Amino acid sequence: ERALSMAEEEQVERNRTMQRRLSRYNVRRWAEDFLDSLAKVKELQQEMEAKLLTPKIREELLEDYSRAEDRLLLLDYDGTLVPFSPRPEAAVPPPALLEVLGALAEVPANEVVIISGRDRETLQRWFGGLKVRLVAEHGAWIKEDTWQAAQSLGDEWKDEIRPVLEFYTDRTPGAFIEEKDFSLVWHYRRADPELAEIRARELKEELLVLTANLNLGVLEGSKVIEVKDVSVNKGRAAMQWLRRPWDFILAVGDDWTDEDVFAVLPEGAYSIRVGLNPSKARFNILSHSQVLELLEQLLQRGAPAVGQEDETL
Repeated sequence: ERALSMAEEEQVERNRTMQRRLSRYNVRRWAEDFLDSLAKVKELQQEMEAKLLTPKIREELLEDYSRAEDRLLLLDYDGTLVPFSPRPEAAVPPPALLEVLGALAEVPANEVVIISGRDRETLQRWFGGLKVRLVAEHGAWIKEDTWQAAQSLGDEWKDEIRPVLEFYTDRTPGAFIEEKDFSLVWHYRRADPELAEIRARELKEELLVLTANLNLGVLEGSKVIEVKDVSVNKGRAAMQWLRRPWDFILAVGDDWTDEDVFAVLPEGAYSIRVGLNPSKARFNILSHSQVLELLEQLLQRGAPAVGQEDETL
């Protein structure tokens, strides 16, 4: 309709603009750009394949673990140890996972730390009976013997942010808000995918403007948007254990919040990202089930040494 009613002068000017663009961006230029894009995709594929945890690298990792006298395991939870669930409360650790984590934590040479975005009550309920260390809300809370706030944090900002999240929740059926001690999370995994992506993009843009002067960060995870204090991240939490040297370090995570952990690891540490996204991690692994398989192999690799010690005694 606009084209039909457009003034002749405007039609002429628009056509001139199009012709100038076509003279520069001809079929040869288009073909070159297309082939360059294909080459970049192939290069990225080769890079990701080179970073996959191959059987050879896995064996080296297991050998280094078995030789080490003190070992640190830094493990994310959702998407790393268990698959994502439409309802966060339903992602309960299965018995097989609890058994492996518990057994690893019982090994005197091991320090097992679960670094999660989950609230501390949930982590305590699920893992409180194991000898694992816990980090909740991306580092806001740390539990070695008892829960301690990592630093003095306020939550008065929630009153300003919550109405914005409620507005987008009302406009996105299936979305809901999760409130933690020091963060607010907007979940949209159960919403219509197309509508949710649009709303998530709009919400993130609005939050970035709103939080610009509030010392808050806007984190985008797997089907979630979280608002929290910028001074809190998993890397800073991991430093609680990384201040001392270890013979063996393994860190595993699945999203960009885990990149903060990978960034602070010392040279020689094993870092693994679940999935094939670009990462600071040295290696990639395809799924959470392969992570569990790797942990089981660590446990098996450590078992002979314990058995030999028992026989000697």
